[in-house]
Amino acid sequence: MTIRHLKSAAASGGVEAEDQRVTEAVQAMLDDIRQRGESAVREYAQKFDSWTGDFVLSDEKRQALIAQVSQTVKDDIDFAHRQIRRFAEAQRDSLQGFEIETEPGVILGQRILPVQCAGCYIPGGRYAHAASALMSVATAKAAGVPFVVACSPPRGDSIDPAVCYALDVAGADMILEMGGVHAMASMAFGLFTGREADILVGPGNAYVAEAKRLLFGQVGIDVFAGPTESAIIADDSADPMTIAVDLVSQAEHGPNSPVWLFTSSERVGRAVIELLPKVADDMPNADVVNAAWQDYGEVILCDSREEVVEVSDHYACEHLQVFCDDLQWWKQNLSNYGSLFLGEGSTVTHGDKCSGTNHILPTKRAGRYSGGLNVHKFMKVLTTQQLSEEANRTFSAAGSRISRTEGMEGHARACDWRLRKYFPEQTWDFPVHDQQRY
Repeated sequence: MTIRHLKSAAASGGVEAEDQRVTEAVQAMLDDIRQRGESAVREYAQKFDSWTGDFVLSDEKRQALIAQVSQTVKDDIDFAHRQIRRFAEAQRDSLQGFEIETEPGVILGQRILPVQCAGCYIPGGRYAHAASALMSVATAKAAGVPFVVACSPPRGDSIDPAVCYALDVAGADMILEMGGVHAMASMAFGLFTGREADILVGPGNAYVAEAKRLLFGQVGIDVFAGPTESAIIADDSADPMTIAVDLVSQAEHGPNSPVWLFTSSERVGRAVIELLPKVADDMPNADVVNAAWQDYGEVILCDSREEVVEVSDHYACEHLQVFCDDLQWWKQNLSNYGSLFLGEGSTVTHGDKCSGTNHILPTKRAGRYSGGLNVHKFMKVLTTQQLSEEANRTFSAAGSRISRTEGMEGHARACDWRLRKYFPEQTWDFPVHDQQRY
């Protein structure tokens, strides 16, 4: 493969040490909260958010916050909620329970059931993520989850009013005014809620993401998350200015959010390198955008579209845009990404805010093996089986022989018991234990 960097990332080293520092800090907090429970959470809330009030948002305060939200903002949140829920319901309906008779007397099936309690985290640091409230809670509710707890960090004396409205519209059953590691622990351990979450979902900073990772196993999670990533694939037909605007739009997530351009056009690549700093300087948070571009931005030039696909699939980017001719070819050939945006008319902002697909997506190359948050994450595929006595003639015989091949005598005897019980007159041409009845 012939590729070269027209621009490389400047940042290198130190990541592993920082990750280890975060892991140690988060693990210590989780251990403390496991031991001391709600009192530890109250201490962390006061330390990190100067919060000393109640955590559970009362109905009265919820309505007071909602009253602060303008009708225009409510209308936009309602619009986005309709799109997100419609797509989630279509996902839900694509997964069906069934029963089949695989052999005479052998009925196998699957049941689709939602988890009983979901914990949804909505960030509230640099930005008020009303869209994230919809992405997590509305999707859980579309799956049929009966009880959804949502946590969002307070801003002053309350969570953000628009976030509160979004959570209300999406159907959150309980809202905690709480953020950070202690919020993830509270949902996982059932503190202040009386219900342990079966799954934790939602984006967050490095500490929140690490808490979710460390809690995985005790609870389910949506995705392993890192800083937001965005890439654009462009050929010679693409508009460099549109590329620069879109990469800048995603770089504002934070100074460690990578933005990448994979292109088969040197002209387009060099034009974007020239344009992007100018577009970044127009932003009110130019320092954040410029840091992300300088430290983590890359422009990679490839000889062919097949090489572009190979590079893109290796990076497995969270958000992937395609500004090329023959979009259907790209759709069929790209395999690793969180969410795909085809054509210049599709910007990542649409998916982040209102198109209907979910914006909680895999990062750090997890797109190689996982998609993003979807309604199926909140649902369990439970298998069932029912074998008749006659079916045991074949299936218990096979089960017995396979078990002894593996050296598992107890497993074999469970099948042998049924062979002796159901077919007492039959002679077998393999060892069948004659278990004494007590």
